[in-house]
Amino acid sequence: QVQLVESGGGLVQAGGSLRLSCAASIGIFSINTMGWYRQAPGKRREMVATSTTSFTSIDTTNYADSVKGRFTISRDNARNTLYLQMNSLKPEDTAVYYCYGIRLQTTYWGQGTQVTVSS
Repeated sequence: QVQLVESGGGLVQAGGSLRLSCAASIGIFSINTMGWYRQAPGKRREMVATSTTSFTSIDTTNYADSVKGRFTISRDNARNTLYLQMNSLKPEDTAVYYCYGIRLQTTYWGQGTQVTVSS
C-alpha cells in the first residue's frame, strides 16, 4: 500500500507561483510513474504532468499543452517527494490537484489540494 499526501495549495493572484508537494510513504524510486492531475468544478479530471523513472533509462516528463513552459514536475528521491512548480498561474488553473503514482500495476491517489487563482 502506498500513501500519497499533497500539500502546498492555496490562493494566489494571476501571474503568481505555487509549489505543490506530494509526499509518499515509500521510496519514490520504486514508483515508476508519478504525476499530477487536476479537476475543476464541472469538468473532467485532466492530466497536468507526469514523471516516469526507470533503472535502465533516462527519466522522462510530459506536460499538458496548457501548462507547458509554466509548470515543472520533479522528484526528490531523498525526501520521497514529488513536486509541481507552477509559475505564471492563470485563473483557468484553478482546480483541485491530485498526485498519483503507479507501482506494480496499481494506481494510488492522494486526497487532493485546492489551487485557486484570482484574476
